[in-house]
Amino acid sequence: MNILARILRGGPLFALFLRELLLSAVRVAVFAIQPRLSLRPSIVAYPLTAPSDAEITLLANLITLTPGTLSVDVSDDRKWLFIHCIDAPDSEAVINAIAGGFETRVMEVFR
Repeated sequence: MNILARILRGGPLFALFLRELLLSAVRVAVFAIQPRLSLRPSIVAYPLTAPSDAEITLLANLITLTPGTLSVDVSDDRKWLFIHCIDAPDSEAVINAIAGGFETRVMEVFR
């Protein structure tokens, strides 16, 4: 695939990242100004379907750049990405959001 095609495929990923960046920044700002924090932080084990190191690296970086989340580690077999979430009462919701958003778009860029 040529570089121009990859750049064009990256447009929806960039738009999704900007959207998630803004929404997450607002959520974290709301947490910061609340007098009582009712956060439920957790480490979520995300099952990876992205096979290449480049895809996993891009996915992990997008997650880390989004306020309120941090990619902590990738398992040695590259099947799990461990993500710290500042507020994640439902880990399945986090997994579904990443699978239907960032990971899908990342794989579209590389294929």
